[in-house]
Amino acid sequence: MTATAAALPHLSEDRHTTLWLNVAVLWHAGFALLLAASGIFLLVSLADSTIPIATGLRVFLIALSLLGGVSSACAAIFITRRDQRGRMLSLVINYLGFVVCLAFDLHILGVYVGLDVLAGTFKYGLPFLLLGFIGYLIGAWGDRHEDFPQRQQAYRRLSQTISLIAAGLWLLSVGLLEGLRALLQQFNSPLPFILTAGIAVFAVLLRAVGRRSVAEALHTKRQHEETLTGLLFLSPNLLGFLLFFAAPLLFSLLISFTNSDAFNPPDWVGLQNYQHLLNVTIQPLSSSTQLANEVLDVKIYNELARFEILGQSYVIGAQDKLFWLALRNTLVYCLMAVPVSVIPALLLATLLNSKLPGMKLFRAVYFLPSVAAIVGIALIWQWLYNSAIGYINYFISLTVNFANSLFNAGWVDPKLQWLSDSNSALIAIALMAVWATLGFNIVLFLSGLQSIPRDLYEAATVDGANPTQQFFAVTVPMLAPTTFFVLTTTTIQAMQLFEQVFILSNPLGGPNNSTLSLVVYLYQNGFQRFRQGYASATAWVLFIVIFGLTLFQYRRQRSSSGAYEG
Repeated sequence: MTATAAALPHLSEDRHTTLWLNVAVLWHAGFALLLAASGIFLLVSLADSTIPIATGLRVFLIALSLLGGVSSACAAIFITRRDQRGRMLSLVINYLGFVVCLAFDLHILGVYVGLDVLAGTFKYGLPFLLLGFIGYLIGAWGDRHEDFPQRQQAYRRLSQTISLIAAGLWLLSVGLLEGLRALLQQFNSPLPFILTAGIAVFAVLLRAVGRRSVAEALHTKRQHEETLTGLLFLSPNLLGFLLFFAAPLLFSLLISFTNSDAFNPPDWVGLQNYQHLLNVTIQPLSSSTQLANEVLDVKIYNELARFEILGQSYVIGAQDKLFWLALRNTLVYCLMAVPVSVIPALLLATLLNSKLPGMKLFRAVYFLPSVAAIVGIALIWQWLYNSAIGYINYFISLTVNFANSLFNAGWVDPKLQWLSDSNSALIAIALMAVWATLGFNIVLFLSGLQSIPRDLYEAATVDGANPTQQFFAVTVPMLAPTTFFVLTTTTIQAMQLFEQVFILSNPLGGPNNSTLSLVVYLYQNGFQRFRQGYASATAWVLFIVIFGLTLFQYRRQRSSSGAYEG
C-alpha cells in the first residue's frame, strides 16, 4: 500500500487541483524560457551601440532576466515534485509580475497623469458627493421602519435613485467620463494589450496557486502559510524599500567606480575615485619652516598638516585636501555634539522621571525642539547668532557691562562673530544641534528608566546605597541597551551633518571651510560640480566610517553587558 501511494502521489488530488498545478508548471516553464530568451537578447545587444539602452541598464536587465528565469524554472520543478517551495516561488513570481505589469500599464495608459487632473477637478464634484451622502442617509432612515415594509422599500428606492443621480453627476462634473474615453484611446499599440493580458494572467495564476487545495496538494505547512501572509502584508513596504532605497544604493555603488558627470556616458575607472580621495603621503622636513613644495609633488599633493616627533618635522600631503578637512570637521563635530547630546539627556531624564509637581510640563518643553522642522530651527538660530542684533551677543554684552560696573572686572565685550569666525562656526552649529536633539534623547532615556524594575532600587536602598551609588550601580547598567541606541543614532545623525551647515553657512562650508562636513562635500561634488562618480565614492567612504563607528559601539556594548551580567 505504501509503495502504491509513493508511486502515485497525485491520487489524493482532485482533477481541478491537478489541472491548475499542471497549468502552473507549464506557465513557469514557458515564463522561464521567455526570460532566458530576453536575457540572451540583451547579452548579445551589449555590443550593439545602436540600441538606445544604457549599458548599465542592460546589465541590470540581464541579471534580472536570468534571476527571474532561474526562479521560474525552479518553481516549475518544485511544483512537479509537489514541494511547497514551488508554491512559495510561484506566488512571489506571480505577485511581482502582477505589480510590475500593473505599474507599467497604468503609466502607459496615462492613469497617473489622469489622477493629477482629477485632483484639480475633484472640487467640482463635492456638491454631488454631498447629494450622494444625503441619499445614504435617506436609506439609513428607511431601514428603521421595519414594521412598515412598503414604506421601507420606498425609502430604499428613493435612496438608490438619489445615489445613482449623484454618481452620474459626479462623473460628469469631475470629467471622469472624458478620462475613461482617453484611457480607451491609449490602446492604439500592442504594448497596452500585452501588459493588460499580463495583469490578467498573473492575477489568475496568483489566485489559482493560492487556493487551499493547491496548498494541501503541495504539503504546505502552517508556518509556511503564516510566512506568506506576513510577506503579503509587508510587501508594499518591502517593494518600496527595494525600489527606492536598495536599488539606488547599489546603483550609487556602481556609479562610484565610474567618472559619471550627469552629461556624458560614464566610463569605468575602477578604484580611481577612492584612490583620489584617500591618497596621502608623509614626508620629512629638514626644518619646521621648510616649504611643502620642496618635498611634495605639488601636481598631486596639497599640504594638509604638519607635526613633529622626536625633534623631526613632517608634512602630510593629500591629493584631495578638502575631503580630509571635511572628515576632520565631521569627527570634531561628533566629539562636540554627541557627548553633550547624550550625557545631559540622561541626567535630565533622571530628574524628569521623578514624581515632583510639574514634571509633565517640563517633559513637553524639552521635547518641543524635536517637533520643530530643522529649517525653522536653523533660521531662528541664525538670527540669535547675529553679531549685531542677536540675543546671544546682547546677553553677553549685558553680563560684561554688569560685571564691569559692579565688580570693576575690566572685561572686554568679545562681540563674537559666531558664524563668520572659523574658530567658532562649528561650535555654533554644534550648540544648535544639541538643543534640537536633546529632547528626543530625553524621551528615549525616560522610556528606558521607566522599564527598570523598582525592586532593584529598593534592594539597593536596603543595602545602604545612596542616590549617587544607585545611579551608577543600577541605573547606568540597566540602561545599557537604551544608551547604546541613543549613542548610535546620535552619532549617525552627527556624521550626516548637512542641513545646519547648508542654512547657516555662507559661503557653503563656512569661513575657511571650517564647517565643511562630508555630506556637504558630497553635495558640492554631486550637485554643484556634477561629479556624481566622485560624490558616490565619498558617500560610500562615509558609510564605511559610520559602519565602523557603529560596529565599535556595538562591540563595546556587548562587552560591557557581558561583564555586568557576569
